[in-house]
Order: sequence, then C-alpha cells, then structure tokens
Amino acid sequence: MRTKTLTTQLSRAELVSLSNDIRLACMRISRRVRFESDRELPPHQYSVLVRLEEEPRTNSELADIERVSAPSMKRTTSALVELGLVSRADDPTDGRQVILSLTPEGLKVLRRIRRHRDEWMLSRFEHLTDEERELLQRAAVVLSKVASK
Repeated sequence: MRTKTLTTQLSRAELVSLSNDIRLACMRISRRVRFESDRELPPHQYSVLVRLEEEPRTNSELADIERVSAPSMKRTTSALVELGLVSRADDPTDGRQVILSLTPEGLKVLRRIRRHRDEWMLSRFEHLTDEERELLQRAAVVLSKVASK
C-alpha cells in the first residue's frame, strides 16, 4: 500500500488493507516475542501472572478479562498454583469465591520473563533509525488506543 499524506483520506479498500497489514504485523511480533524470547511459561499462563500483578482476582474476573471460559481459566490457575506461582485464599466477603494472588516466586518469574521479552524487542529496535523509533513511539500510542476499544 502506498503512503498517503496526513491530509489525504484513505478509501475503504485502503483502510481494509491497512488494517490487515497492521493486524498481521502485530500477530507476528506477538508470536515471535512469546516464542523466541522465553519458553518458561505458555503465553496464557504468563498473561494470568500479568493480570495478578495488577491486583488479586477471582477465576471469574480473570476469565472475563482474558475472554476465556471459566473452566479453562480454572485449569490455567490450578496449573499456576501447582507451580507455586499463584496462591489461593478464601474471599473474606464471599465464602464461595477464591482470591488468586501472585506468590513471591510468581512475581520473580513474571519479572524474568518480562525482562527477556523486553531484551528481545530492544535488540530489534537497536537496528532502527531514530526516525523509525520516533514513528514507533507515536504508533504505540495509537495501537494502545485501538487495543482498548
């Protein structure tokens, strides 16, 4: 697709093409950073650790956030509990609920994986020009906006 100036409107066909290009590039980067930078945990387990770093949560909350079924999330969190990366505690306000939290080991593993992923991405950015890095800074803001919708 050819580059248009900022004042030029993209046609519907050009927007479709752009959305496909961006989606594929994001998928490829995501896959490569997950599988080339670290093999310590499967991506779905890593994602749960990230969510639990934000705050303790229930299986239902995690399932909603990750957009998976409750039984699937229960299997994921049970595996993380068995690995000693997540702990379970009874919800003090609702005895039917279990609150999941990161253990100190879980936090250590999360930080190690994040560091490996950051180093992998940084090694790719080192070969870019200053202009390309500036463009990526602006694109990161836009992609975050797209992802939040």
